[in-house]
Amino acid sequence: MSGFDKNWLALREPADRLARSRPLIGTLCRHLAEARQAPLLLDIGCGTGSTYRTLSPLLPAQTRWLLLDYDPQLLLEAERQITSSDGISFRQHDLNDLADLPLDGVSMVTASALFDLCSASFTDRFVERLSYQKTGLYAALNYDGVMEWGTSHPLDTQVVDSFNRHQGLDKGFGPALGPNATHHLGQSLRSKGYRVEIGHSPWRLGPNQHALQAELLRGIQAAVAEIGAIAPAELEDWVAYRLDVLADEQSLCVIGHADLLAIHDR
Repeated sequence: MSGFDKNWLALREPADRLARSRPLIGTLCRHLAEARQAPLLLDIGCGTGSTYRTLSPLLPAQTRWLLLDYDPQLLLEAERQITSSDGISFRQHDLNDLADLPLDGVSMVTASALFDLCSASFTDRFVERLSYQKTGLYAALNYDGVMEWGTSHPLDTQVVDSFNRHQGLDKGFGPALGPNATHHLGQSLRSKGYRVEIGHSPWRLGPNQHALQAELLRGIQAAVAEIGAIAPAELEDWVAYRLDVLADEQSLCVIGHADLLAIHDR
């Protein structure tokens, strides 16, 4: 699986931070605070370290982190942005190699915007690997299929349908679960004895997030064009309309996500 552009990750990080389910973060923090020894968190698909930057100020001071990603350039950027080196290490690893996933001593695996890219088969194998050591999981910001705008356009439903179809294509881990990711992940974890909590974490983007909305629209356009169900000229008109209304006070855009926290009673 190839990495994402660091500029896109930087654009979305503030929206991600605001969207995360606060009740789930609270439960996660309480759980780790009760640990008998210093927690070790493994952040898979870490990108430039957004999950670390969001959670680390809220966790016990002695918490250690291992940040893991397949893309060496994103790992370098994460190391550049994370100025403190105390208790933090970085590792390049292909998540398809689950057998060598470094889970020894890990209290909790964290992942953001990852499992909607993964297949049912990969997810079940990952849960099997996780459950062998009864390691917890915090999986946030998985797309849930909801995409809405404050102003309507006749093509909105077709665009969302095509985008959701694209979400089911292979993203490097087999045919992706896309909007079904959190539901499938939760079922798989429950079958292994985990207590699972799910919270909503939608992006609510307004005119002050013009750059993120514009880049999001370009991404939607590219995905929908690959599906080919909408004529290119019509799709271009839809994007042009959406870009034109970005400065409008009614240009609210809602992109649905779900967060999941799974804890095993050892």
